[in-house]
Amino acid sequence: MKQLIPGLLFAALWASASVATKFGVQSVHPLILATVRFFIAGGGMLVFAYGIQRTKNAWPTRTEFGQLAIFALLNTTIYLGAFVLALKQVSAGIGSLSTATNPLFIALLSALWLRKIPSLYQISGLLLGLLGVGVATYPLLQNSYATIEGLLILLGGMISVSAATVYYASITWRLPTLVINGWQVLLGGILMLPFTLLSAVLNPVEFSAAQYDEQFWLSVFWLIVPVSVAALQLWFYLVRQDAIQASLWLFLCPIFGFAYSYFLMGEPITLYTLVGTAFVIGGLWLGRK
Repeated sequence: MKQLIPGLLFAALWASASVATKFGVQSVHPLILATVRFFIAGGGMLVFAYGIQRTKNAWPTRTEFGQLAIFALLNTTIYLGAFVLALKQVSAGIGSLSTATNPLFIALLSALWLRKIPSLYQISGLLLGLLGVGVATYPLLQNSYATIEGLLILLGGMISVSAATVYYASITWRLPTLVINGWQVLLGGILMLPFTLLSAVLNPVEFSAAQYDEQFWLSVFWLIVPVSVAALQLWFYLVRQDAIQASLWLFLCPIFGFAYSYFLMGEPITLYTLVGTAFVIGGLWLGRK
């Protein structure tokens, strides 16, 4: 139960990012959506931590700022920047699918970086989970629109966030989780800003056509509160327990993603989805042994 409820909530919230992002990029350029989200979310969390909670002894040292900047670059700027760019070219279902590659990369990077070799049960759980995701997404991959560029961007983002997870687990953090989250999201936005400005220069027509309508702001709100704040807080909690076991919850993200896509975007749920879900749950159970 210590990981069950946080894990389920994390997967449900994190999976919603694909559909929310897909709606948002219909109104503005992907990097505008990402930059606005990062500055509001990061600034808001820091205002709450320092101004409302009045967290003491939580100002980062120079060393901690360096660690936060590296984490922000991997976890926010590269990963989430790549994610929003890719969702301009691939479906929300494939976006949810991409999260299932994280456990494999996390396990491999943990073995190399932390010298923490996965157990036989964990390896078996990873493989069974990947098999389940493959089965569940087979019809979606057959019928969804995607470009090679979009898929490569997604892959790069998944490698980056997996490296960020291992990096986070390798450090003994003194700062509270909310402070870490706030700074890494804000720093991620600052590091993203030059790329957004450069993109605006290179694509002036697309940027000038941005519509800051209700759909855009609803997307921003959802990506900030349930995803950037709530889901990441849950993720940090799970990673602090065990990075490899935490990664197994990512296998549930595509399953939740299918449900959101079905109700909000009309994508079908098939027998493949049900069989794949059973494999995913089996992988989670096996990996937690």
